[in-house]
Amino acid sequence: MSRNDRKIRRLVVDGKDFLWSLRHANRSDGNNFLDCGEILTIYRGEPSERLLIVFQQRPDRLVADGHGPSATVYAQGGVVVNLHKPGTVRALIDEAMQDGWPPTTRQIDGWPLVDAIAARVAGEGGAQLA
Repeated sequence: MSRNDRKIRRLVVDGKDFLWSLRHANRSDGNNFLDCGEILTIYRGEPSERLLIVFQQRPDRLVADGHGPSATVYAQGGVVVNLHKPGTVRALIDEAMQDGWPPTTRQIDGWPLVDAIAARVAGEGGAQLA
């Protein structure tokens, strides 16, 4: 059975409700697909409190493009992140909230968040983020 990535899901973080959804995006030059990305959208309260965490494919960062599991992104050092998992989304929310909520920037690059979380998990003896 296929998963509906765009379905809005609920997550409670420190007693506060967050809503989140995920979508895959392809960037095109009009003739060819250039690369893929995953966009994690997180809401808390008003629509103005929306945050987009974007994982854009890069030479050293891969995004599932139909050849791997959906919503999976691959960071440096063999870190594999499944964006379908609530625990992963919780870790990303925690990292994004370091400067408070709502964030001052409405769209952020997800890779630095993954790097910070992976470093913390490795320091705690964990092997994978998700």
